[in-house]
Amino acid sequence: MTAGNDTVLELLPMVFAAPNDALSRAEGVLDTDPTPLHASVAHQVIGIWQRDWGDMRIALDHLRRARELAARADSAEREADVLATLGVALVHAGRTRQGLEAFERGVRRGSGHTRARVLYRRAYSWWVLGHHREALDDVRRAIPVLRQADDVIWTARALTLRATVHLALGAVERAEADFTAAEALWDTTGQEHDKADAVESRGLAAFRSGDVPAALRLLDEAEERYAKLGTPTFMLNIRRCEVLMAAGLAPEALAEADAATAVLDGIGGQSTRKAELLLAAAKAARLAGDPGTAIARAAVAERLFAGQRRTWWETHARLVLIEARVATGRGSGRLVADAARLAERLSAFGAPAAPEAWLLAGRIALGLDWTADAERYLEVAARSRRSGPPLARMTGWAAQALWARATGSGRGVLEACRRGLDVLDDHRMTLGASELRARATAQGAELAALAQQVSLERGGPRQLLGWSERWRATALSTPPTRPPADPALLSGMTAFREIAARAETARMDGRPVPALEREQRRLEREVRSRTLHIRGEVPGDGARFDVGRLLERLGRARLVELAVLDGRVQVLLCGGGKVRRFAGGLLAEAEREAEYVQAALRRLAHPGAEGRLPLVEAAGRRLEELLLGEAAGQLGSGPVIVVPPARLHRVPWALLPSLRERVVSVSPSASGWLRARETEPPPGGRHVLVRGPGLATGGAEVPEVAGRYGRPTVLEHADARVPRVLEELDGAALAHIAAHGTFRADSPMFSSLRMADGPLIVHDFERLARSPYRIILSSCDTARLASVGADELLGLVTALLPLGTAGVIASSAPVNDAAVVPLMLALHRSLSTGLSLAEALRDARAALPPDALHRATGWAFTAFGAA
Repeated sequence: MTAGNDTVLELLPMVFAAPNDALSRAEGVLDTDPTPLHASVAHQVIGIWQRDWGDMRIALDHLRRARELAARADSAEREADVLATLGVALVHAGRTRQGLEAFERGVRRGSGHTRARVLYRRAYSWWVLGHHREALDDVRRAIPVLRQADDVIWTARALTLRATVHLALGAVERAEADFTAAEALWDTTGQEHDKADAVESRGLAAFRSGDVPAALRLLDEAEERYAKLGTPTFMLNIRRCEVLMAAGLAPEALAEADAATAVLDGIGGQSTRKAELLLAAAKAARLAGDPGTAIARAAVAERLFAGQRRTWWETHARLVLIEARVATGRGSGRLVADAARLAERLSAFGAPAAPEAWLLAGRIALGLDWTADAERYLEVAARSRRSGPPLARMTGWAAQALWARATGSGRGVLEACRRGLDVLDDHRMTLGASELRARATAQGAELAALAQQVSLERGGPRQLLGWSERWRATALSTPPTRPPADPALLSGMTAFREIAARAETARMDGRPVPALEREQRRLEREVRSRTLHIRGEVPGDGARFDVGRLLERLGRARLVELAVLDGRVQVLLCGGGKVRRFAGGLLAEAEREAEYVQAALRRLAHPGAEGRLPLVEAAGRRLEELLLGEAAGQLGSGPVIVVPPARLHRVPWALLPSLRERVVSVSPSASGWLRARETEPPPGGRHVLVRGPGLATGGAEVPEVAGRYGRPTVLEHADARVPRVLEELDGAALAHIAAHGTFRADSPMFSSLRMADGPLIVHDFERLARSPYRIILSSCDTARLASVGADELLGLVTALLPLGTAGVIASSAPVNDAAVVPLMLALHRSLSTGLSLAEALRDARAALPPDALHRATGWAFTAFGAA
């Protein structure tokens, strides 16, 4: 080779070091009337760029031209190399037979080092096709030759590929060893795209080993690297969809897969990647509770995989298709047989999804009362409970629980459910973000429901209470991991606050805000992404809910825990040394009444809606019948603590006739109430009062309340800035915040209170070492929460409770600012006499004028916790 030849050949490694520069230089070579050999290289470079990041039709045209020119140059090694690149492109275009034929010719034409590179690329194509054994055979033949030739770049690629194949077969430790070896080689090169791919691959390995925060962090880092190179990220999109689904973020995974598919279609990209994106979308839609979309996406993916001769992938698409059909209520002998055949095929492939298919077959068979078949399939699925990543073991324990149910062993069901939920608890503790912890509980919903059902049928009320607590508000059982002192995270939150404040000012001035809103959304994504990277550091305490301790601590009080089984409310009344069960109504009817009441309270917050008051009171009576039933007459005369399911968190409990004149508080769980009851107030007894901007009354209660507490800290005007507010709130005995509140149903961790410098969000509260012992949120919508996971809630109130707050006053609806002032003044009068928040709120309601506006304001506020 001449010096000129060497310069042109340098373009090939450059494609994955500086892709766009390589493309530009290759196009420049073609403008200089090059020799056939040089032209072959240039067309190959353009073909690679188009194959991986552009139009497949254009890619194939260039690669065929490169092959013709290599033949004219009479270079067998050059032709072999181009044939391998063409083979990959043909496979990605869905022309599998032609692609494998190109590889065969390339293996025959090449020798030594070149043949090893051809084998590597054929191994890659085998992996794309789902032929993992063949992929391992080829890559194992290639690696020694590449090492002997001291070919660092291609050795690193081959090690990365072998690791990826190991992951597909569930061999995580082997994969991690290869990834580590490949990364050490990449550090010695300038292959920036390959380095990004290595980071992406480590993210996949972290996910397969069960480390979701690390997987998200590494995939985000890889995306940043790809963005600097200006290259699309379809494989990364597919992998991130997997991680998002495991994290309980299926709607986001569906949106990402659909968006990436649209981009791929727009550039005429790889058919193989489109099929994989459709499969990811189908899985996400099924998990998001949209079986219709799942069926549509999976059916197209299955057809594409079949046309591409990708049996491994086609089988996985078929599995999702059957799962989605079962989710629509279908069940038939044919589906049982289909699921069992899929399970056998996946087992033969060595696919980690095989237990999932056996579990599916068992579930369908159980639904048809085919007990013998169900037992056989579930027994196979249950073998996965002993090893593998957490979610795979969860599948195994679910199968074991269903097997025990089919064989009539109630004790076996409870043991399997306990063991499975223990696995889930260990997994949740690796998650630092409270959002991820809450969403991850959805993985245990089936186990918890099975245990509750068996407890209802065979156990007593105490056992049912224990299992209701086992999975209720578990994300609140331990504090979230504090966000690290990450300068990028802190600067991102500051920038978000500034942009949000500017957008709010512009809206109030009537100026357009689209650009500011776009920047705000971008910063929100950045902040949320960084918080999801946080790894859990708080170990589970291993403590189990103790019914006896609860009954002892209740004293004269009664705790009402509402469990939901098969869509009907079960009322568990705790107190007087015992637990009793009463039947409630249908959950769906209660939800409709609660939504009606919320709408009515919004209307009553404005003058002129007095005529709706009798309708609201009637709705309160209906809610009591549905939610308490006969238990309403058994509450005794003491305080009442209500523990509702997540879907009923917006019920204004003081509206129910039997609770209207009582001391009533709400807790996400009985365990949470016990923790709040046993929380000691901080030393010093500091009081902090905060007035945010823009209130109709200007926070008129704050100056009067301040006079009741000696020398409280009062933050208002320029002092009411988020950093200062957080500093003063940390470890306070009592905090009163009068500010506009905003609930974000789309992103509950960005629910906020408006301060002088912008929104104080849930993520800010989680930075406190200890949140105030008592906190009063004199704001609209501060008790509104998002129901996620199995039975979890996200929002301002639930952020405070695990951080040391024992009691909260907050509203579940918009309220009239003027009517709030007398309520708050009456509340603090009672608090200053030594009453609890719940006692003070009851007395404050009674002290209000009897008109509809003030009564609605009182009902809108709820006491949470036990302080």
